[in-house]
Amino acid sequence: MNHVVLIGRLTRDPELRFTAGSGRAVATFTIAVDRPFAKEKTADFFRVVVWGKSGENCANYLSKGRLVAVQGRLQNNTYETQNGEKRYTTEVVADRVEFLEWGNRNEQSGFNPSQIDPDGFQAIDDDDDIPF
Repeated sequence: MNHVVLIGRLTRDPELRFTAGSGRAVATFTIAVDRPFAKEKTADFFRVVVWGKSGENCANYLSKGRLVAVQGRLQNNTYETQNGEKRYTTEVVADRVEFLEWGNRNEQSGFNPSQIDPDGFQAIDDDDDIPF
């Protein structure tokens, strides 16, 4: 079984390309995933590949710093450099990408508690009608 689920922040804006033969969209980006229980704050960096319409959506609506959840599989690749050196890469081929933060690319991302108006909340006098 090859299944991975990651939650992390984009390290840069996604790159969108189209394949030469079929013109199919493919987006690539890297996410930083915090390591739990580390003495110092550290992260692992994973390259993510998203195909088709999902890839286009990622390129259009995600940007550096946004929090995402990625579900997919790990894939190993090899290639040879111009100098003849063999290189190995590992990437996450995403089946599903969930946008955990929304908003305009130019806006500050995330939830800001200072935007809540505390005067807009009122105490409930009679809670008999509450179903829980």
